[in-house]
Amino acid sequence: VQLQAFGGGLVQSGGSLRLSCAASGSIFRINVMGWYRQPPGKQRELVATVRGGVSTNYGDSVKGRFTISRDNAKNTVHLQMNSLKPEDTAVYFCYIHYNSDRDYRDYDKWGQGTQVTVSS
Repeated sequence: VQLQAFGGGLVQSGGSLRLSCAASGSIFRINVMGWYRQPPGKQRELVATVRGGVSTNYGDSVKGRFTISRDNAKNTVHLQMNSLKPEDTAVYFCYIHYNSDRDYRDYDKWGQGTQVTVSS
């Protein structure tokens, strides 16, 4: 299973970025898709997850600014990030919890991470 992320980069404070992540490979069903981030010198933290395409969960620091969405047909998750702040600077990791189409067991998969830098 592979996760390919797109859309990181450098943006000024108050700007917007959109991250996308596409999952491919031996997937029977994806139960959860989402994003986590790791700011410099800090632990990885929740940004947002979406379960089944409708049930969302956001980290407190991004509520009202970020929106997660999912395209089930394309196994893709998007993160629209608005009103970005310097403290949003981090490496953003795509994440899925899925059932393999080989053994139908549950697995977690993390992407390699994409850098988001917000300048003040």
